[in-house]
Amino acid sequence: MDVNDDLEKLIDNLPLFLQEKLNYHPRKDQLIEIVLDLGRRPEARFTTGPEYLSRKVLSWQDMDYMTKRISKFSNENRAGIERTLHRISCIRNRQFLINGLTCRVGRAVFGTISVVRDLLESEKSILILGKPGVGKTTIIREIARVLADEMEKRVVIIDTSNEIAGDSDIPHSGIGRARRMQVAKPELQHQVMIEAVENHMPQVIIIDEIGTELEVLAARTIAEKGVQLVGTTHGNCLENLIKNPPLADLIGGIQYVTLSDDEAKRRGTQKSILERKAYPAFEIVIEINQQNSWTIHEDVKTSIDLFLRGNFGIGQIRKFSLIEKILIKSKRFQNSQNFLLKNKTSLNESLPLTEKNWIIVNQFKDEKTVSLTSKKLIIYPYSVSTNLLKEVLLKMGFKFVLTNEIRKAGLIIGLKSHLKQNFKLIRLAKQKNIPIFALNNVNCYQISKLIKFLSL
Repeated sequence: MDVNDDLEKLIDNLPLFLQEKLNYHPRKDQLIEIVLDLGRRPEARFTTGPEYLSRKVLSWQDMDYMTKRISKFSNENRAGIERTLHRISCIRNRQFLINGLTCRVGRAVFGTISVVRDLLESEKSILILGKPGVGKTTIIREIARVLADEMEKRVVIIDTSNEIAGDSDIPHSGIGRARRMQVAKPELQHQVMIEAVENHMPQVIIIDEIGTELEVLAARTIAEKGVQLVGTTHGNCLENLIKNPPLADLIGGIQYVTLSDDEAKRRGTQKSILERKAYPAFEIVIEINQQNSWTIHEDVKTSIDLFLRGNFGIGQIRKFSLIEKILIKSKRFQNSQNFLLKNKTSLNESLPLTEKNWIIVNQFKDEKTVSLTSKKLIIYPYSVSTNLLKEVLLKMGFKFVLTNEIRKAGLIIGLKSHLKQNFKLIRLAKQKNIPIFALNNVNCYQISKLIKFLSL
C-alpha cells in the first residue's frame, strides 16, 4: 500500500517547539492526531497509544499562533489546511474564544480496498459501518479513486465537512477523477445528495456519515433511481443498525407484523414478530472491526431476515496485511446464545433449496450435466471471486481446480448480469458442451445453494 499524508504541511503550522519534536519523532508515520489544550501539555496520539510531546504547557500565544496560520473555522468548528486532507477541530469557551484544538492527520492510502475489489465490481450499493476513528473516510476516499480512475465511472462525492477531498476548492489528488460537491451547512446534506443526481448524472454517489432521517430518505430515493451508493455511518455491526430507528431504513426498515394463529403455530413463533419492511437501499454492508479485519455481509436482505427470525447468517471475515496475502473466512452470525446448541446443523443441511437462485445459460436436455462425485471438478469462474469459490468448495468437501482456460473447463459459474452480455463465451461453451450456471448474486450463501443442487 502507498500512503500520501502531506504530514509536513500540518507540522509546519504547529508552534516551533512542537515542530522540532515531531519532525524527528521515530513513530511519525503512525501519528493519528495532535491534541492541544490551553494550560496543558501537548499530546500526540499514535496507533500504539498517546504520548506527551513536551513538558511546556500551551499558552494563549501558542493557540493564537496556530489558528492564524490555518483557514477560517466553519459553523461546525472545523478548519483545514489548503490542498491537504488534515482536519483541525476547535473547542471554544463561553466567550467563543478558542481554547482547544484537535488536529486529525488525513491520509490517502492507495491499495487499502483491494480486499473488497470484487464487491465494487458487482455495482451494488455498499454501506461501511465502524466506530469513529477506525478509518471509514480513508476507505471511501480510496473507493472513489478506484471507481473513477480504474473502473472509469462517473463518481460524485458529497463532501459535507471537506474530509474526503480536503479543505480547498481544488480537490485532493487522493480522489482521482471523481468530482466533489461541497455542502454549505451540514443540515443541507440531503438536498445536495438529490441535487447531485438531478444535475450531474452520476453513476456512483459517495456520502460520508449518514446520520439523519432526511439523509436516509435521500439515500433511499437515490437507490431507487438506479444510482450506486457508497456511504458510511457509525455503528459496530449490522445488529446496531437494526436497533437504530433513524438508520434502519438504510437496510429496509423494521416493522411489527401480527400473524394469524395458524401461521404463528406453523412458524413456531409468537403472533407479533419483527419483519423487514422494504428492500434495502444498501445491498452490501462492511463492518470495519479493525483496520486490517473487515466483516462482509454480501446479501444484506438475507442477513436481516435471518437475524429477525432468530436464525444464523453466513458472513465473511476478510483480513489483510502488507506482508501476507488476503485471507477470507466464513463465519456464522446469530442473535441467540443458545441457537447453535439447539440447531447443530452443517453448512449443507442449513441451506434451503426452496428457490432457485441461478439459471442455466446454454440449453441442455438436463440441467444436471455435471457430476460433483467425479475425481476432480474443473471450474472456469466468470466475474466471481476465486477466493469465494475456493472457500465454499473446500468447506463443502469437493475436489476442484479453477482454470483460466475455457477449453479445459467442465463447468462455468458466473454472474448473470455479466454473462448475458458475453455472447462469445456462451457460443464457445455451447460448442464444447460446457454448462454455464449464472448466479443472480455472488456470495457464500448463493454459491453453496448451487453446489448443493449439483451434488444431489
